[in-house]
Amino acid sequence: MVVNIVIGSVIFGYAAWTIFRFIQKSKRGTCAACSVKGSCGTSCHEKS
Repeated sequence: MVVNIVIGSVIFGYAAWTIFRFIQKSKRGTCAACSVKGSCGTSCHEKS
């Protein structure tokens, strides 16, 4: 019983953390959330 609660808490905690990180990255813009942000210029993500 206690093990189920712990496992459920870990799963929901990780899901909440992942959503939180996604929201924080999306607030910073396209380049902050880009997986290649260190190796490409900012001009490749500018909106036309």
